[in-house]
Amino acid sequence: MSVSESIPPRLYAESFAPPVLDAGSRSRKVLRERTRVSEMIADFAAVACGILAAYGLDAAWRGGLHFPSHDLEFLTVAPAALAVLLLDREGGYRGTGSVLYIRETERILRISTMLLTICGLSARLFDPILPTHIFFLALVFIPVCLTMEKQLLLGALRRRNQPVNRVVLYGASHAARRIVSALLNSPRLGLCPVAVVDENPVTAGNCVFKLSYRRNHSIPVCPGPISSSFLKSSRCQLLIVAEQNLPVERVAAAEHAARQAGVAIAFLFGPELRREAFSRHIDLDGFHILSPGPFFESWYYALTKRGLDIAVSLLLLTALAPLFLLIGLLVRLDSPGPALFVQRRVGRNGEVFSMYKFRSMYGDAAPYQRSPVNSQDARITRVGRLLRRLSLDELPQLLNVLRGDMSLVGPRPEMPFIVQEYSTEHRQRLRVVPGITGLWQLSADRAQPIHEALPYDLYYICHRGFFMDIAILVHTLFFAIGGGV
Repeated sequence: MSVSESIPPRLYAESFAPPVLDAGSRSRKVLRERTRVSEMIADFAAVACGILAAYGLDAAWRGGLHFPSHDLEFLTVAPAALAVLLLDREGGYRGTGSVLYIRETERILRISTMLLTICGLSARLFDPILPTHIFFLALVFIPVCLTMEKQLLLGALRRRNQPVNRVVLYGASHAARRIVSALLNSPRLGLCPVAVVDENPVTAGNCVFKLSYRRNHSIPVCPGPISSSFLKSSRCQLLIVAEQNLPVERVAAAEHAARQAGVAIAFLFGPELRREAFSRHIDLDGFHILSPGPFFESWYYALTKRGLDIAVSLLLLTALAPLFLLIGLLVRLDSPGPALFVQRRVGRNGEVFSMYKFRSMYGDAAPYQRSPVNSQDARITRVGRLLRRLSLDELPQLLNVLRGDMSLVGPRPEMPFIVQEYSTEHRQRLRVVPGITGLWQLSADRAQPIHEALPYDLYYICHRGFFMDIAILVHTLFFAIGGGV
């Protein structure tokens, strides 16, 4: 397989050399089909349980069912079957994982809303006596049941399904990290990453961590160059070249090592980011390839996003007013200086605005310098250390959200002196309104500088939507609290 810009992007099974992995491909296909059927059955049962839970809660409140009991079977089976069809249509059974499971949660929320909208309209037409509030109860129970079921099923797949092929990645780039995470999140694929080979002596000896809330799974980075003996000792069956624009001699060396070891080889392709705005993308099993084109944001997404920002920020500012006063008092008592820290940050299209935070560092600390990367930084106060650990120092940014400088979800805004050092690729972050939380804050890399979050930010920009924003907020609430520095 030769490297050529004319070859369409391919990854995983589509890029394997059939003569080498013929038996493995058949095994993976059997594994995927078996898992696909199991997932459909499990999703059907989860949706049915969510609907029955809604009926049961309604019956408990009102002292029994207020519609014919013989309709219960149809009113449960039909929506559950429709949910499976909608999930299949939306790619829920294609076998790949997603970034931090955000896409999975987004899909569940979107499908649940579509399902209950269809069922609600149908019920009004064919069964007017069916209580409307049952659909609102189901809109809560169905996503909960589906999410719990998918987490349990994913854990069972990891425990029971032995990977068909062991994978070695060549190059410790950001793409390699994404591939490692996608494979670890996708046990249906039957591909297990076992090592990353990199010829950079700085990265060799480190680990590539799975993109997750916690660093609970890692793959070692081994020093290069790539060799057939290493591939054989790793019992590798697939070599993925995860770096683009490699010198011809290194690509040839990788192909030669794979051929000598008798393993298949696959390449990851994608156009370079350019100065033009982009909006089109190709989704490759959870990865994205950016394509230059006119930047476009639908009016209804912008409207619903802004409406969500205003509603949630007003609600939280009102409900948390006593907490704001308590934190402000503690900050003032802990060290001299104001309770609020105001700093200039760069927002959408390079516009500079004043961002608010509870002060977590001493008053004499320089306001514009690199942020602390660990809690032992001498600039952080005692109360500030607690605020950062609980992410409470970010709460005043709800005022920025209300003003429109920021959104609840989006790339984090950076300081002007850092933005001035941005490359062309990094400037793509400025295409959208910055946010309080996002994919980067939900990852194990959230302790790293903001500008190193580029892969997360570009993924969000390409896939953003109302339900993705809701999914990120849900994950932030339940999984990421307490993950600050």
